Amino acid sequence: MRSTGTLTAGVSETPQIWDPAETLAREELQSLQLERLRATVGRVLTAQPLGAERLRQAGIESEADVRELADLTRVPFALKSDLRENYPFGLLAVPREEIVRVHASSGTHGQPTVVGYTRADLETWTELMARCMTMAGVRPGMLIHNANGYGLFTGGLGFHQGGERIGATVVPVSGGMTARQAMLLRDFGAQVLVSTPSYALVIAQALADAGVDPAGTPLELGLFGGEPWTDGLRTQIDRALGIKAINFYGLSEMCGPGVATECLTAREGLHVNEDHFVIEVIDPQTEQPVAPGATGELVFTTLTKEALPLIRYRTGDLGAITTEPCTCGRTTARLIRLGGRKDDMMIIRGVNLYPSHVEQLLLSVEGVAPHWRLVLERTGPMDELTLECEPAQSDVDRDELANRLEHVLKEGTGVRIVVSLLDPGGVPRSEGKAVRVVDRRGS
Repeated sequence: MRSTGTLTAGVSETPQIWDPAETLAREELQSLQLERLRATVGRVLTAQPLGAERLRQAGIESEADVRELADLTRVPFALKSDLRENYPFGLLAVPREEIVRVHASSGTHGQPTVVGYTRADLETWTELMARCMTMAGVRPGMLIHNANGYGLFTGGLGFHQGGERIGATVVPVSGGMTARQAMLLRDFGAQVLVSTPSYALVIAQALADAGVDPAGTPLELGLFGGEPWTDGLRTQIDRALGIKAINFYGLSEMCGPGVATECLTAREGLHVNEDHFVIEVIDPQTEQPVAPGATGELVFTTLTKEALPLIRYRTGDLGAITTEPCTCGRTTARLIRLGGRKDDMMIIRGVNLYPSHVEQLLLSVEGVAPHWRLVLERTGPMDELTLECEPAQSDVDRDELANRLEHVLKEGTGVRIVVSLLDPGGVPRSEGKAVRVVDRRGS
């Protein structure tokens, strides 16, 4: 499907709609979800033994047993461990010979999870990415500098496919060789940068080192995902590159990027593509639904996947949803307070601590650069946490800044975190997902 209205190169905050499904009334949307859910259930019962077993545990023996969306809540959850235990192709619902492409997760939290795509799956994913990138402000004729990695990581090819479908020009730079990234951004005149948010800041520094003022380039938009990031980091990216940074959310088990995206119009929550995914939010401990608007673990059910349909897949990601109307006119639910992964939580002296909360506090302090990592060590009976970061200016009073940071962190988290201010460039830079926690307790 194509967008309504005439699209031209150049960013406009006037909403552009790629697919009419984005503006369906809630009743129509839920009717479409139910129709597609029944088809998915039929596929799982026929061709995916593990999923079929769990459906039957819930009393679902056929598509006809799914009478309403709420019937989903009887089905046991699918887990990441299911994919690992059936590695690499044990959960496919089609013959392996029908798979035209394979991607895999980064393996940040263990063995990579492998995902297969049929030709129809790739077409669906391409359309989703075109929808999301249009939502984020990309228009035909724009030039997209894609600094996401190409390969098993879904980010590179996902954005590539979507950009081409819209009618944009895609430069498949991939990650690495950061000085070259800056040169190509300057020479080609890209209007859109695609990368992880942490790598965007590395590219910004490379531009500065090359004497390039982003304000003097055509760069207007940044499409970022692949790792948790805060509004504070967004502000830093907007300022450093002179752009509007847009948040993308996805996971390889669903399709890759393209599950949910902010609209350029509001940048207030990520619109979930609910005609392709049913979203739930549960308490990670009780596994029960949380109250509307409350934060919990995100659970997704695929509605249009052929190769790897998943029913009630626990993502491990934390967030909340709202169905309040958006100024862009879309009627889909939006992800709010997207706060990283429950796996990232550290328990320090009895206090639950998330890296995203540390970043939020860090970037609230004037004079701190947006490069940091937490180092977890145990030299005595208890865990010790050190925040390694950098001053924004080399001539800063480091003792005063470190003391100020330690006070803010203690007040905000209830945990004493030692601050180690390194020289500019001292925190290791990443060309993909940033490593925010270094655990040295076993060293």
